[in-house]
Amino acid sequence: MEIGSQMAEEEELVHPSHADHAAPSSIKNLSSKDTTLSDPDTPETKPKTFTNGMNDWRPFVYGGLASIAAECGTFPIDTTKTRLQIQGQVMDAQLRDLKYRGMFHAFVRIVREEGPLALYSGLAPALLRQATYGTIKIGVYHSLKRTLVTDPAEETLAINVLCGVVAGMTSSSIANPTDVLKVRMQARGNKSSGYDNIVCSFIKIYKQEGLAGLWRGVGPTAQRAAIVAGVELPVYDAVKKHIISTGYLGDSKGTHFLASFLAGFAGALASNPIDVCKTRMMNQSVNIVTAVPAGGVSISPAKTAIYTSTLDCIVRTVKTEGVTALYKGFIPNWLRLGPWNIIFFMTYEQLKHLY
Repeated sequence: MEIGSQMAEEEELVHPSHADHAAPSSIKNLSSKDTTLSDPDTPETKPKTFTNGMNDWRPFVYGGLASIAAECGTFPIDTTKTRLQIQGQVMDAQLRDLKYRGMFHAFVRIVREEGPLALYSGLAPALLRQATYGTIKIGVYHSLKRTLVTDPAEETLAINVLCGVVAGMTSSSIANPTDVLKVRMQARGNKSSGYDNIVCSFIKIYKQEGLAGLWRGVGPTAQRAAIVAGVELPVYDAVKKHIISTGYLGDSKGTHFLASFLAGFAGALASNPIDVCKTRMMNQSVNIVTAVPAGGVSISPAKTAIYTSTLDCIVRTVKTEGVTALYKGFIPNWLRLGPWNIIFFMTYEQLKHLY
């Protein structure tokens, strides 16, 4: 009996049981596959190895390409959002009137009065911005996660939020000049105002406002990017992991769609007040307001500005327009961030399988 049982054990070691062979491949893949945004490897093509994030170039390249694709697909919505956010400013005589009643009305009126191409005003700097902002954001997010946690299975929500916040602030601060150019060109549309293209816009801003003009609004921009990246990226990772763990959809396009949709909604809800301030501060020029004191001697308009900081913009906006003004453009903001995130994450996930 002992000899027989020993032979059976040896046979089992040499020839594993049929049950082991029949184990569902989805379970094996689930245990070895990184389901987060940051790891481009797949177990079908590469062994499970954990490398330093800074040595992996793929998240940088994939993030930039996916960001450009998403921007092209949603830019007209972004233009209507910008127009809605800058109107109705009591502090600015040029933008005091409520020209647009809503997203659809803004879309139709822009096309009717300025032509369809006006919806794409500022597209060039927007693509340049995504080529820098998107590349750095996703690359830094991946690098920080792999630096703090080697094994993707050990990631926590707190770590992902921290990495998202740092990645958003870093990338947006570097790409701020392209964002300023985009907002100025979107706000003016096809009007001849010196913001006809990237070069003209850059020269006009530099001559009138100096180098600091290109970093106008960098505070709220970095704050918004920190909120968006700190919400969207961790939400996407968390929702994707949860859906895969249920075993219903697996790591499929349906999972990517649902996770990206929820990430876009969460990002829009959290970031809209800061987005309003960012847009208004970027759109303002230092020579908008001319102050005349009691003595009658004019003060140089180059020394004045409507909003001096994010907090100042929030306080003035709430005092003059009400709290709801902080959510101006929320619908187009969500309708943009929703499709934008869907296009971005699904494109990114497909790029991960290429190499």
